[in-house]
Amino acid sequence: MQGLDGFAGSSIILLMVAALGLLILSWIVPIRLWVTAMASGVRVGLGSLVGMRLRKIPPPRIVYPLISSYKAGLPLNTNELESHFLAGGDVERVVNALISADKASIELPFRQAAAIDLAGRDVLDAVQVSVNPRVIQTPKVAAMAKDGIQLIATARVTVRANINRLVGGAGEETILARVGEGIVSTIGSAASHKAVLENPDNISKTVLAKGLDSGTAFEILSIDIADVDVGKNIGAELQTDQAEADKRIAQAKAEERRAMAVASEQENRALVEQMQAEVVKAEAEVPLAMAEAFREGNLGIMDYMKYRNIQSDTQMRRSIAKPPESDKDG
Repeated sequence: MQGLDGFAGSSIILLMVAALGLLILSWIVPIRLWVTAMASGVRVGLGSLVGMRLRKIPPPRIVYPLISSYKAGLPLNTNELESHFLAGGDVERVVNALISADKASIELPFRQAAAIDLAGRDVLDAVQVSVNPRVIQTPKVAAMAKDGIQLIATARVTVRANINRLVGGAGEETILARVGEGIVSTIGSAASHKAVLENPDNISKTVLAKGLDSGTAFEILSIDIADVDVGKNIGAELQTDQAEADKRIAQAKAEERRAMAVASEQENRALVEQMQAEVVKAEAEVPLAMAEAFREGNLGIMDYMKYRNIQSDTQMRRSIAKPPESDKDG
């Protein structure tokens, strides 16, 4: 009995090892994928499929696109698809783009499609846009006409992908920027905002004639002005700001003149006080001069009395000419 049990255990281990070996073999040699390819008319050797496994390429990522291209009548081979996959490209998307281009009678070789895909462009979307043009809308563009009125415009740009310029060509952002610049330039050259509102199609004609799609990956088919709104009166605001600035300048100059006048007045007052001080000083010398005249005999007593009488008369006249205190308060 023990011998039978050991034999049974050995058989189970052998079966498990055999099953594991078959699983590994079926993974290395994808028989089902090979049968699918053969049934579809695509001849792919088992050695090629095993080689894909060894090169770390999932065979379904190559075989299924190859089947699709064969059914569409495109002559592709596994080496091209493997090379593109190893370069980091999307094999399935490139093949779908080739099929779409072929159905639309657009000449697109595999090398060009692979280059577009490796450049970071969506080659399938590019083919679709080439067949079915896309409409992109610009953001609101504000510009001012010569009469100072601001206009806010939006435009719809119909573009078609240019397959030959996808590699190295500018994208939609450049198209939108150039169209916005053209709108600003056209509105800015208009003599009046009313002329722009009456004929908004003149903007699209002028902008379209500038060849804005040069150097881009697209071809502009049409530019249509979707909306034009009247914004602020920029000219009036600028004139108001200028007037306010002129007013401030005039006020500053007037304040400067007032300060200069005050300074001149202060200088004159100081000069008057200085002159009064000199008068007081001169008057203080009069008694000394009179004493000297008395001593030298040049001035007699009668002359002195006349001088005093004149002083008294002068003080009386001043007191009479001086207004009363009540009048000053009034």
